[in-house]
Amino acid sequence: MNVLQPPGWPRPKGYSNGISARGRLIFTAGVVGWDEQQDFRSPNIADQFEQTLRNIVAILAEDRAGPEHVVRMTCYVIDMQAYRDHLGAIGEAWQRVMGRNFPAMALVEVQSLVEPAAEIEIEAIAVVPD
Repeated sequence: MNVLQPPGWPRPKGYSNGISARGRLIFTAGVVGWDEQQDFRSPNIADQFEQTLRNIVAILAEDRAGPEHVVRMTCYVIDMQAYRDHLGAIGEAWQRVMGRNFPAMALVEVQSLVEPAAEIEIEAIAVVPD
């Protein structure tokens, strides 16, 4: 995996401008922050963000991949201000689950998600080197 950082550009905080990678591709569906029984343990966006990341890591593990292989994420939130208000806790959750891997990312506010209790939904793409 190679982080693409154009010369003179400021380094982004918490994500990468671009990633190049070769290997086996793994795509997740939109993943939400519920537990194994499809129960949301918390209405808090930071808590759901952490659980969503844990769910993504569990999906990746099914094909011998981990958080270090994630190269792209699209995050959908229903309240951008709530996301901003909890950015510190979200960053801590990221460190606990994803470590120092910062994929190319997009964050989009949407009107609603399929699961009414979901505050966030994330799609991920991972590349496992050959």
